[in-house]
Amino acid sequence: MNIFPAIDIIDGKAVRLLKGDYDKKTVYNDNPLEVVKNFKAAGAKYLHLVDLDGAKSGTTDNFTTVKQIVDEGGLFVEIGGGIRNMETVDKYFSVGASRVIIGTAAVTNPEFLAEALAKYGEKIAVGVDIKDGFVAIKGWLEKSDFTLFDFCEKMEKLGVKHLICTDISKDGAMNGTNLELYRDLSEKFNMNITASGGVSTIEDVQNLKKLNLYGAIIGKAYYTGAIDLSDAIGVAE
Repeated sequence: MNIFPAIDIIDGKAVRLLKGDYDKKTVYNDNPLEVVKNFKAAGAKYLHLVDLDGAKSGTTDNFTTVKQIVDEGGLFVEIGGGIRNMETVDKYFSVGASRVIIGTAAVTNPEFLAEALAKYGEKIAVGVDIKDGFVAIKGWLEKSDFTLFDFCEKMEKLGVKHLICTDISKDGAMNGTNLELYRDLSEKFNMNITASGGVSTIEDVQNLKKLNLYGAIIGKAYYTGAIDLSDAIGVAE
């Protein structure tokens, strides 16, 4: 299993939100590149990067910061947040992003997702965020009409290979991850599943690894010191 330490960006700064609430924001570092270098020093190979401004606006608000991280960070970078057209997908790949995550647009514009998959294949991931059993969109601010499993079935049929699933109720709450959810996903679908939200302890990492998931995202637990990143990477590998 691969460990993806996470950086969420607002106004060019590394932040974390509690349960996706933009009003409950903690700024951890004014310079996200410093955080990336710390990840790399701990043995990280992968980075999960989200433009939270973009997730709301649908534009590339923090593109300059993202480009700097890709250029100088030396990690495999998957980027999400506000990616709703091919111009944005092409823009991120043109500066060296390794994988692009489509979230809201996978729900609202499946034709665009199909176009991105046709052009970039496995370099496209779908981010599915769950709120009260339904897929949430637009920076978690709205709920769609899709249930999780109906949506995942649709994604698999479209040819999606990478699915990043976040249980919003767990995100940033530091009370454990939703193992039952990820067990169900891994059993039902033939996609590479990455767990996101609530990975709070080394035991969470151990338990997710037992499910044979592709990856796990670690956010707040790293920033608060609850998980040592190098230990998590060791356990996962």
